[in-house]
Amino acid sequence: MTTSIVGERTTIGFGNVLLSEWTKLRSVRSAYWTALVAVLATIVVGALISHQQANQIIIGKDSLDGFDATLTSLNGIYLAQIAVGALGVLVISSEYGTGMIRATMSAVPQRRIVLAAKGIVFAGCTLVIGEASSFAAFAVGQRLLLPAHAGVSLTDPGALRATVGGGLYLTAIGLLGFGLGALIRHTAGALSAFFGVLFATTALVDLLPTNWRNHVINYMPANAGSQIISVIHTRNALPPWTGLGVLCLYATVALIAAATLVTRRDV
Repeated sequence: MTTSIVGERTTIGFGNVLLSEWTKLRSVRSAYWTALVAVLATIVVGALISHQQANQIIIGKDSLDGFDATLTSLNGIYLAQIAVGALGVLVISSEYGTGMIRATMSAVPQRRIVLAAKGIVFAGCTLVIGEASSFAAFAVGQRLLLPAHAGVSLTDPGALRATVGGGLYLTAIGLLGFGLGALIRHTAGALSAFFGVLFATTALVDLLPTNWRNHVINYMPANAGSQIISVIHTRNALPPWTGLGVLCLYATVALIAAATLVTRRDV
């Protein structure tokens, strides 16, 4: 392992830290299982919904007016986000739970470097898995919609953006979970915070007066970010990239808070 001397402090190259975090991530069995759940949820749920919608259209119970074929095939992402967010929490909180974080911070005293490396490795893996799952779900879903003449191709307006957006959405969700895990450091608490931010905030907004609710609801993380996977948008919803940006802002706030506190607290 290469090192460099800066004054009296020894620093480990960032590339080596990345390699170390990649080794840790791929050596944890739960990471594989959670990733598998996310992949299966994205593809299988999307396939089931697409098959059901195709049958409904064929027998005349549903029409093609306002039908979003792309979103139909990507509906599994709504379930997959739970697994991805949970994995984001576990990537960091599990080390605090087992005490392994002490060894990590002893080997690499620059705590923000460790946090950045963990986040980059996790985000990279999530992006690859998310994009692969999203494109697979789109292909399977559109094939199942074909008998109802309801399928679309990636060249149709908005389809490619929505399919690529599926992987980006899952990555942003994962980083939100990771940021909360690094901020709270306890698995149960971080998972509760993740589900609270993602789902409970929307329920609370429903309690507001109608005029306020209709405006605020669009800026809730799941509502905002999921606009990226829709081709046909509801009235007053945020534009796709703006909505994804709002979700990324939630994740960024959690990551900045974690990076600020990581050097001020004991491990």
